[in-house]
Amino acid sequence: MGNQCSNNLGIPPANGPNPVGCTDLMMDHTTQGTFFRLYYPCQKMEQGERPDWIPCKEYFNGLADFMKINRTISEKLFNYLFGSFKIPAYLDAPFKSNEKCPVVIFSHGLGAFRTLYSAVCAELASNGFIVASVEHRDQSASATFSYRDMTDSEKKGEPACKTASLAVSDHLVEEWMYYRALQHGESEFQVRNRQVQQRADECIRALDKLFEINAGVRVDNVLRSQFDWTTLENSMDLCKIAAVGHSFGGATVIESLCKEVRFKCGIALDAWMTPLDEEIFPKVKQPIFFINSEKFHWAGNIIQMKKLDSAGIQRKMITIRGAVHQSFPDFTFLTGNWIGKLMKLKGDIDPAVAMDLCNRASLAFLQRHLGLDKDFNQWDQLIEGKDKNLMPGTNVTLLQSSI
Repeated sequence: MGNQCSNNLGIPPANGPNPVGCTDLMMDHTTQGTFFRLYYPCQKMEQGERPDWIPCKEYFNGLADFMKINRTISEKLFNYLFGSFKIPAYLDAPFKSNEKCPVVIFSHGLGAFRTLYSAVCAELASNGFIVASVEHRDQSASATFSYRDMTDSEKKGEPACKTASLAVSDHLVEEWMYYRALQHGESEFQVRNRQVQQRADECIRALDKLFEINAGVRVDNVLRSQFDWTTLENSMDLCKIAAVGHSFGGATVIESLCKEVRFKCGIALDAWMTPLDEEIFPKVKQPIFFINSEKFHWAGNIIQMKKLDSAGIQRKMITIRGAVHQSFPDFTFLTGNWIGKLMKLKGDIDPAVAMDLCNRASLAFLQRHLGLDKDFNQWDQLIEGKDKNLMPGTNVTLLQSSI
């Protein structure tokens, strides 16, 4: 995959003191299993492979379906626009950290998948976090895959047009799951609420796997990988765990906090609140940080966020001036100005400035609520919206009677 359309575009490298490695983990080859990309601090690499941002053409097909574009046309277009970009991390690089790492579980947005938020995830890893970016199997990802066991007849017969499998076992068959659009007459809340509950369960399953890995339990990765999982034994500070997500992933953060007390705080990037049943709000006891773009929100969405306000639990909200909903995924770095604005992948703010504000504010919030011994508190003012490119609270006008 690849092209020469990148020019000076690309996902920026992380700013923290650690080089960043990444690897994929799939445990249990079925849709009931766990699938995530892990970002982590790694050894310094003079040379190393950086994985493709879009792992394979099926993900291009999924993006086409999600955007309602013809697959044949879109595969060529997306490959031309995005096919040469790489993740800012080294594939399967050896883990290295001088201290135990706090943990973040990351949840992607509607129509996304595990690789599309590498700027956010790599920045956290470069600052000492271990980050599991979950790929959801609730049909909200534009594409994802699992495996099924070969039938006896498939094992005996010559497989027709067999492609190179990512799986360790030769007796597994790859099965793709694509985005499921709402059907005519369906209740959006009912569909999305079922999905957000599954998504939260998947985040919790990913956390359970990290607990097992930290305890030294053997890793049976369905996928081929050179990463040595035994190096992660006793590497994590499992008293310091946060949930982070964008859009539908922001809603997933809140659902996850309700379901799992091991999450000590949550950061919701441009959260889409529609999937959530507000009856869960009083059950959420952890601090939450809403980091919003200026262009995405409407009164009803902000009102739902405000219902989580609490006198005794810190709930913070800031808005990034000139940012759009796609200022948080990597897409914002990968198109020129006019295409980016035409496709609403860029706002009026420099994408690097918006991402730095988001990442620094997040790190300051994580230090505050996970009790980290770092210098991220140098950005505490960002939590309050104190910067020329931020505003405290929201830019959306709310009637007092509606709050």
